[in-house]
Amino acid sequence: MRKKLLLPLFILVLFANIAAQEKLPAFITDSLDTYVERALKAWNIPGASVCVVKDGKVAVMKGYGVREAGKNDKVDENTLFLIGSNTKAFTGTALAMLEERGKCSLNDRVQKYLPDFKMRDPWVAEHLNLSDIVSHRIGMETFQGDFMYWDANLSTQQVIEKFGLLTPKYDFRTRWGYTNAGFVIAGECIKQISGQSWADFVRENIFRPLKMTNSLALLSEIPQAKNIAKSHAIVDGKLLVVPYPSVDHLAPAGSIGSSASDMSHWLIAQLDSGRYEGSQVIPYSAIRKTRQPLSILGRNSNPFDRNQFGLYAMGWNIEAYRGKEVVSHTGGVDGFVTSVTLIPGEKLGVVVLTNSDNNGFYTSLKWEIIDAFLGLPYRNYDKFYLDAYRKMQVKDEQELKAQRDTVDMNLKPALELDAYTGRYVHEAYGYLDITREAETLVITFEHHPALKGKLQCLGGNRFLCTYSDPVFGTKVLPFTVEGSGVKSLTLRVADFVEMTSYDFIKQ
Repeated sequence: MRKKLLLPLFILVLFANIAAQEKLPAFITDSLDTYVERALKAWNIPGASVCVVKDGKVAVMKGYGVREAGKNDKVDENTLFLIGSNTKAFTGTALAMLEERGKCSLNDRVQKYLPDFKMRDPWVAEHLNLSDIVSHRIGMETFQGDFMYWDANLSTQQVIEKFGLLTPKYDFRTRWGYTNAGFVIAGECIKQISGQSWADFVRENIFRPLKMTNSLALLSEIPQAKNIAKSHAIVDGKLLVVPYPSVDHLAPAGSIGSSASDMSHWLIAQLDSGRYEGSQVIPYSAIRKTRQPLSILGRNSNPFDRNQFGLYAMGWNIEAYRGKEVVSHTGGVDGFVTSVTLIPGEKLGVVVLTNSDNNGFYTSLKWEIIDAFLGLPYRNYDKFYLDAYRKMQVKDEQELKAQRDTVDMNLKPALELDAYTGRYVHEAYGYLDITREAETLVITFEHHPALKGKLQCLGGNRFLCTYSDPVFGTKVLPFTVEGSGVKSLTLRVADFVEMTSYDFIKQ
């Protein structure tokens, strides 16, 4: 009897699989592999992993390329990538879950849980609440303070203390400004509210019930990971393996490592009212709270349809595209850029993970997939982003060449080189030291012990600073001179790290 049932059952399963494939757009079934492989070559990306969830099931789950440039270890669906700021949605969700459990209110003030928390303006410190810190409406400029924290030897408590010493660029709750330290503060509040560290709370309440068994909450766990992509960056036109960042002191803002397979579980729950495999892992009311717009961004992010507004919720961007709600975020840390996108009305989710931080492919592919599922024409987003990137790259290379040509002219500084040496102090960061090595000045940093900056004169009081870590870039740094002495140095780093500058006063 059992043998007679096997053939009909096999036929039913076969036809069900064929029917499911027929529902997928042609771009997915016929063009995806070609598109991805072409993009990896064009952008010089060693590897990528892609996941698409539709109607509660995985439609695509695939790895491309290699985990490390020049090596043969292939990327697969279980290869871990650092997801960077896509961590923020997990932090926002953790807070919303705690509110649903009656442990807190999102309107609670930060000082209720961190009574020693301070800011420049005591009134702002007193009124800053849990919603503010995860919606980037504190008053800071985007990335303000990130140089102090990024890859620094600071504790989480020191990050919060130094954040409080900064002067916000804008008035409280008047403008959106992407503030990583806000999520660090949120992580400490989660610890006080739940009695668990942020990492333990996420592991126990999100990773474990969603069966995200390979995901890492902290980068300190990387040595135990067997299938993980290396981080890569393009430096002087060459693709190089760069060290993993040291950002566990910023964990709630960007420390998670995950795979296409594990992230598919996150997508399924997000698109099914918080349910996974029949269990209510995240209360639906918490899901809705994380998507409640709290800040205005401006226009939406699709380059071909900028007619709708973009908003920000609790670790999610919320925007409209072709009449559809798009819930998304991106993530970038040293050597990785990634995207996570949900179209709740279509029960569609897309994850793109890459192990190079010099590409726009992680964004172009998600839009291509979305358009395919919405029945829209093929636009070749990757060509659009690649053309724009190459134009910017040419401009940057020409600018850097001009600066280095100026260095080669051996122009004289306004003062003797020794006049620029010494200790310089910034009230929030701490100190940096400038020493002389032959005809070059070298900067070392109190809180970035592995980082150095080589200063070469451009004439007068301007120097070209080349950082030893390429993530921090190459920047022109001016000294301010009063009378016959140096008063200060204005420090800048790559915009990828921070766009604001720091005035260090010479002691």
